[in-house]
Amino acid sequence: MNLLYVLDLIGTAAFAASGALAGVRRNMDMLGVLVLGLVTAIGGGTLRDILLGDTPPFCLKDETYLYISIAIALLTFFGHHVLDRYSNPLLFFDAIGLGTFVVIGTGKALDFHTGFIGAVTMGVMTATAGGVIRDMLSSQVPLILQKEIYASACIVGGVLFYILDRMGWSRPSVMLIAAGVVVGLRLLAIRHNWALPTAPPKTYPTKEK
Repeated sequence: MNLLYVLDLIGTAAFAASGALAGVRRNMDMLGVLVLGLVTAIGGGTLRDILLGDTPPFCLKDETYLYISIAIALLTFFGHHVLDRYSNPLLFFDAIGLGTFVVIGTGKALDFHTGFIGAVTMGVMTATAGGVIRDMLSSQVPLILQKEIYASACIVGGVLFYILDRMGWSRPSVMLIAAGVVVGLRLLAIRHNWALPTAPPKTYPTKEK
């Protein structure tokens, strides 16, 4: 079992927990929690594979991903009270999933001979598309449309992956460093409330009386 596969399974489990916990907090039934767990875990990778022309998608070639997603979603459904003892477990799981999925997506895109923009885009898509689907299904504004450091952390990780890979670093080292940077940026942003700047509000001149 190589490092790439291990990271992929870790990301799948983390995102499945993230999606399932979002369903629990929206008072969904067991099926709803399972659906959110599945789409969060495999949605981004499935879209990536379709765009790269690697069909059938990864989760249908190796159903281990489906089994892990279902198992973690069920564990979250029945044991969510344990997770609720900790601060922001949903955001923590999301951070782990972001880091692992960015390196999976970027690395696979490079293996399919995409360029710089294509590789980074596939990495960001792998990491964020499942969360977008999760948020939309649970009637939430997707995190990538908010001012939080989220997709921007994925872009940094994807760019770093591409640069180090082109410099000839070993692929396992590149994956660990890039994933660590993404997870670290995301957790630091959560802790310190970092956010991207927004456009300044329009000001209107006051009329003198």
